[in-house]
Amino acid sequence: MNVRDEVKIMLGTKCMTLTELADKMTEISGKKYSQSLLSHKLAKESLRYTEMKLICKILGYKIYIDIDKIRLGS
Repeated sequence: MNVRDEVKIMLGTKCMTLTELADKMTEISGKKYSQSLLSHKLAKESLRYTEMKLICKILGYKIYIDIDKIRLGS
């Protein structure tokens, strides 16, 4: 699953639109986010890790990285 699909699922579980997410991101970060900017970043898979962390914070999710699985390649 790509990041775009993951964010859409997270938004759906919280009944939030991409526009509402962009507004919240702008409010918290002080950096201007719009629906079109987020849509473009998701489509091009150019979302920064810090942006994904912010999205997860807003939507109540956590990011987990399993180093052992990365080392094993599975």
